[in-house]
This record gives sequence, structure tokens and C-alpha cells, in this order.
Amino acid sequence: MAADNPLSHVVQHPLAQVDADLGFLTPAQKITLLSDQILMMIVAGLLLTALLPRLVRRRAGGDPIGRLVPTGWGNFFEVVCQYLRKEVAQPVLGAHTDRFIPYVWSAFFFVLTVNLLGLIPIPAISAFAGVHLGGTATGNIWVTATLAVLTLVLMITNGLRYGGMDYVKHFCPGPIVLAPLLVPVEIIGLIAKTFALAVRLFANMMAGHILLGVLVGLILSAGTALGLGGGLGIAVLVVAGALAISLLEVFVAFLQAFIFSFLTALFIGMSVNVHHDHPEGAEAHH
Repeated sequence: MAADNPLSHVVQHPLAQVDADLGFLTPAQKITLLSDQILMMIVAGLLLTALLPRLVRRRAGGDPIGRLVPTGWGNFFEVVCQYLRKEVAQPVLGAHTDRFIPYVWSAFFFVLTVNLLGLIPIPAISAFAGVHLGGTATGNIWVTATLAVLTLVLMITNGLRYGGMDYVKHFCPGPIVLAPLLVPVEIIGLIAKTFALAVRLFANMMAGHILLGVLVGLILSAGTALGLGGGLGIAVLVVAGALAISLLEVFVAFLQAFIFSFLTALFIGMSVNVHHDHPEGAEAHH
């Protein structure tokens, strides 16, 4: 029950598992093949694949000018994509903007869709069928860590691809004699970026749902301790607070999707735009 365990609203609920022993990766000796959170990610992917292209391709008319003018939801998506490209990606990615903006767009809309799906009270409805469905997948550290690792892979591979030895040299920005000190620090910094990308999204999405779970549990606890009248009195205050928090969570869903895409573009830009301050390097860049 929520009163006993508010985390029941945010933790993963397995729907299909198989026995496996992978050491610390499988503390329960099982691998989850399908869960409520995995199901929500599948739903988010299907929604984006099926609906987004149709909405974006809608145009005001069939004439040469009308085919260039979006209509309906197409205006919203075009504004968002243009803002992310011009104000978020281009300042940090520079000449590499068009190479990586599809990934930045994909990250933003996927995280946003998963965040918003997590706000739908599906678990309360599915509970009548004796199964737990719904939930916020980005409230799972494994999900956000996977997204962060994908960004890390892009950072390293494209840093080597476009920066070459300049990217390797940036791990030792000082004299070579300080390499034993500077290189580990730079590597730790690279890992810290990935860690921050994963934990920031996970913590912010999980916190709001835990708070809502605690508030709902407060109603049940008040009803048990104070009776029906006391429970109803507490319920009025709790529902008002839960409504305010739910509205705040809608804002947080957009905000965290934006922050994740912004940090993704920033970290990739720091990897592909590496230049050293030495004469021959400056001349070549010029």
C-alpha cells in the first residue's frame, strides 16, 4: 500500500522474468524481460514513430508556398526543433550541428514523452485487474544511465573522429610531466559528466512521484488514525497539494527533457570542438 511504501509508485514492477546469474547485475538471480517501465518506453517509441512524422508533415496547402507552411501541431514541433537547433545545439556544436541535431531532437522528444506518460494515472486503473502498469521509466536509474552511456559513446567516438590526436591530447592539457596527474582527472571528469547526466534526470523524475505517493499515503494514514471525518479533512488539503505538485510535474517533465538535451549537446560539443593553444594548431584551425 502507498501508506506503507510510497516507492511502490515509482519502482519497476516486472511482468516477465527469466532466471539468470550475472553476478552483481542480477542480485535477485533474475533478468527482467518486460516490466511496466519497459512497456511505457515501448509505448513512447511507438507513439513517436507513428504520430510524430504525420503531425510534422501536415502543411497549410498543396501549392509551392503552402507546402512550406506547417499547420496544427506541426507549428509546435517546428518551433521546438528550431529552438533546440539554433539556441541549444548550434552555440556548442558549431559546424557539427547538423550532424548531431537529430540525436538531440530524438533525446528531447523521447525523454519528454516518457516523462508525460508517467503522469497518466495508469497504475490506479490497472490495479483493478491485479497488475501494475504505467509509471515513469526515467525514474529508473538504469534507463537514464543507458541514455547517458549512449551520449558518452557519441562523445568518445566522434571526439576521436573529428578531433583525432587533439582529442587525445586534451586529456593532458598541461606539461607532459603532469600527465600522471592530469589524465586521470580528465577521465574522471568524463565519467562525472555521464554520471551527472544520468542522475539528474533520474532524481528529479523520481522525487516528484515519491512526494505524490507520500501525500496519497497520508490520506490513508489519516483515515486509519482519525476516522472518516479526519481522513476527509486531510484529503481535501492533500488533494489540493497533489494537484499543485502534478501541475509542477508537467513543467518538470518539459524542463528535464530540455536539460537532458542541452547537456547532451554541450558534452558532445566539448568533445568534437577540441583545439589546443599551440602555434601550428592555431594556424591549421585558422
